[in-house]
Amino acid sequence: MTAAIILPPREMFSEGGAGAVALLVRQLAQGDDAVVYGMPTAAPFADGRFQAVAPAWRLANMAMRYAAGLLAALRRAKPSTIEVHNRPDIALYLAARMPGTPVMLFLHNDPQGMRGAKTPVERGVLLRRLARVATVSEYLRTLLVEGVAGAPDVAVFPNFVDLAAMPKPLPEQTILFAGRVVADKGADGFVAACALALPQLPGWRAEMIGADRFGANSPETPFLRALRPEAAKAGVMMAGWKPHREVLAAMAGAAIVVVPSRWPEPFGLAALEAMACGAAVLCSPRGGLVEVMGDAAWPINPDDPQDLASKIVQLAQNPAARAVLSEAGLARAASFSVAAARSRLAALRFEVVTDWPRAGSHPI
Repeated sequence: MTAAIILPPREMFSEGGAGAVALLVRQLAQGDDAVVYGMPTAAPFADGRFQAVAPAWRLANMAMRYAAGLLAALRRAKPSTIEVHNRPDIALYLAARMPGTPVMLFLHNDPQGMRGAKTPVERGVLLRRLARVATVSEYLRTLLVEGVAGAPDVAVFPNFVDLAAMPKPLPEQTILFAGRVVADKGADGFVAACALALPQLPGWRAEMIGADRFGANSPETPFLRALRPEAAKAGVMMAGWKPHREVLAAMAGAAIVVVPSRWPEPFGLAALEAMACGAAVLCSPRGGLVEVMGDAAWPINPDDPQDLASKIVQLAQNPAARAVLSEAGLARAASFSVAAARSRLAALRFEVVTDWPRAGSHPI
């Protein structure tokens, strides 16, 4: 059985441009049973099988040009399954043109904002015409089936971490934010809270890793320009974008990692990775983050810098509480292991191939 794993067109399969989806796919594609398809990139990861797909030359938007290029490559490869990540429109396009091959869709973000899944009618079509749809959290599954009468089963396929690949925890007196530096992620709230907390914590430092987007070429946005002087006044170092391995090293070196997302996170991989690195985590209980944090993180109000500052000070001044959270986080992260994810994916592939064509499914 061979699987074709399809990246979104803007997701680069490389150290210098990989976002969360590509990093997760990289771990799923270890072995001889999967090939990752994506847009051409200068230096793709060397440890997975990658097939660059040139967009077809035709009058269409980039997504459909990419989909047409994928179609040509997949017809030559003849995989057993096609697994599209985060693009309902591309999944439907391929399912309509390769009716003999089951197409699955893995959703990492709110489907209600995606082309091909915005309305209950569109989501109903999507669920019935694809071999299987999976979401990374129960929170997303609820959004996907909202308003869809008689929706087929939707699998929940959580994100995961490879605990064996995590750096050894060596915490210093550092308070860390790691993620996209945007308002939705609560970056400005983190700075405001640190401005209140750091004067009470001699010897402690605060750092932000991230930019507006993934990659070294992320633009300087108005939000970033406004945040920089506030961060400087608060004593928060803004380190900018860093490769994923350096982000994990920073998490392992931080005593406290803060995940102050204002928007309902589809999953919350940063919180899971921070737990897997042994940090004590302060986390906004919104969206899929509730499913990730369980009882292994302290909840915070991302809209209240005073609340966040108070929690930071409490943790910083209480090594025993940090140790309890660190142990709880490591145990929690172990329940999201990459080994379990690979086993679930293998079972899902077998189920889909065995049952295809599913009763009630049909091409567009």
